[in-house]
Amino acid sequence: MSHLITPKGYKPLLDIKQTELGIKKIKDFFQGSLSAELRLRRVTAPLFVLQGTGINDDLNGVERPVTFPIKDLGDRRAEVVHSLAKWKRMMLADYHIDAGFGLYTDMNAIRPDEELDNIHSLYVDQWDWERHITNEVRNIEFLKDVVTRIYSVMVRTEYVVYEMFPHIKPILPDKITFIHSEELRQLYPNLTPKERENAIAKKYGAVFIMGIGAPLGDGEIHDGRAPDYDDWTSPGEKGLPGLNGDIIVWNDIIGQSFELSSMGIRVDKESLLRQLKMTGQEARKELYFHKRLLNDNLPLSIGGGIGQSRLCMFFLRKAHIGEIQSSIWPEDMRKVCLENNIPLI
Repeated sequence: MSHLITPKGYKPLLDIKQTELGIKKIKDFFQGSLSAELRLRRVTAPLFVLQGTGINDDLNGVERPVTFPIKDLGDRRAEVVHSLAKWKRMMLADYHIDAGFGLYTDMNAIRPDEELDNIHSLYVDQWDWERHITNEVRNIEFLKDVVTRIYSVMVRTEYVVYEMFPHIKPILPDKITFIHSEELRQLYPNLTPKERENAIAKKYGAVFIMGIGAPLGDGEIHDGRAPDYDDWTSPGEKGLPGLNGDIIVWNDIIGQSFELSSMGIRVDKESLLRQLKMTGQEARKELYFHKRLLNDNLPLSIGGGIGQSRLCMFFLRKAHIGEIQSSIWPEDMRKVCLENNIPLI
């Protein structure tokens, strides 16, 4: 069994019926507010894509997708999506979406390599969004402005939950704190990246950690990022590398930092080539998505994913993501959760 946190004296604040009503309220309000705030329109997204096109995302660069043969295509293989960062960018081009506007979708994915615990599931549901931008706003100031807008939607959503369930008090700070992963390393040089996240999230309540994927001063990285969607090498905050990051809050129920969103300004031609070279993956230049980008057939963009179940878990003060979504869990985990008043669906 992967690491499981069982909060002492935990008792759900909502029963199953209230939880389901809360989930619907959060999802309906948040996606409508996000759409209005960032000028996004909803589009229908694929559950799977053809293998070998480079469209699927391998996130940290190593995750294996679920694959299967398609009989009517001569057993050509398809793979269930991990996320839709590259697909969304192609849709910006194919739907002829103007700069300043974008799209969002309900993304459902299967990630079989996840280590199952309170916040990680085989099943992932998130709002994947992408917005067409111009080169003039391809900078850290614009990234921080978009982060602030998204965070404001989170704060408003928390208040809507409070109106629906008055015993669930709002806890998010009014403003989110920005810090680069290198600044975070220098602040806590003797801690691991995860311990640094815990320390900074507990201190401020909500933070955006920038430069995820870029080598830090000690030669290590804060966390992995694939080389072909987020730009983690172009100069950003105080000249430090990276135009991307994670929105992280402090989750007092489980006593640790809690990632709600990963996002960033996407690679342009120069940063794509640079990051492919840095990671030894230059062969990807021959894949469909990468050719389109290198041939100037894709717009500049910013985008990210916002975890739906995670957002609901946080706002409804749940101890396990399995209280929000139906998934597969190890039997010993189910047993321990039952013994500790954590009702998995």
